[in-house]
Amino acid sequence: MKKYVILTDSACDLPQEMADQHHIDILCFKLALDGEGYTERVDFTPEEFSEMLRKTDSMPTTSQITTYEFLDKFEQYASEGVEEVLYVSINATGSSTNSNAHAAAAQFREENPDSSMRIEIVDSHSYSVTYGMELCFASEKLAAGESLDSVVAYLHDRFARLELVLTAYTLKVIRRSGRVSAAAAIAGDLLGIRPIFTLIDGESQVVKKVRGDKQVMTAMVNHCKNRMTPGTPYYLGVTNHKYEADYAAALEKSIGYPPAHIFHLGSAVCSNTGPEAVGILFEGEKRER
Repeated sequence: MKKYVILTDSACDLPQEMADQHHIDILCFKLALDGEGYTERVDFTPEEFSEMLRKTDSMPTTSQITTYEFLDKFEQYASEGVEEVLYVSINATGSSTNSNAHAAAAQFREENPDSSMRIEIVDSHSYSVTYGMELCFASEKLAAGESLDSVVAYLHDRFARLELVLTAYTLKVIRRSGRVSAAAAIAGDLLGIRPIFTLIDGESQVVKKVRGDKQVMTAMVNHCKNRMTPGTPYYLGVTNHKYEADYAAALEKSIGYPPAHIFHLGSAVCSNTGPEAVGILFEGEKRER
């Protein structure tokens, strides 16, 4: 079996214990908030970041992972005798991180013409555990002796099926981001109107607007049940643990079995949805690209 490394970025929202268990290396995004610079997973936990958003009136800004950071990693792996590198990235159309990884791979090959280390870069077309969980499965396949080519094909197939549906229980951050006007966001908060939107193939789309918090959970659960492939695992993501029990119970009652895992949404999602968000990840029909 060839010596391999699985690399990803911190927008995967994969809990550290799961990353360690599956030997997944993570490059962390840097961000700024209220004039202070931070490194995700180093300077704050997802729970702490949500609390930071609740207390600020500013918008966080996130820096891409640079070509030099990737190049340092690739050189480190080569010095350790790694033969295959699999990097799975945040949605390429939403971040230059993926293209920076490609540039670093090209520079590594140019500077190390005698190296036979293979670098394979896969665009997840998504965010959060949509690709984080798939890396765990990819790790298991590689550990079982499957080829890198077969694992890459598996990932492309999975990323053409997975969907993420989200809602935000406050529109403060969405208003500041400019995705909706200030007037509409304020009116929405006053009237209790909550957007339900999807993240599919890297694109965000509002699919429904629901009035009243009690109706939001029902609409979210129904969306998941109506679109998911029966019998497949699904996952619940929250920015606030107070949503966990009710959503998990409603999903289990509707679908017939509980979420396979409950995770905390990280800064890549929270920076756009705000600190009171819920997401459901599930498998739908395969999409053609």
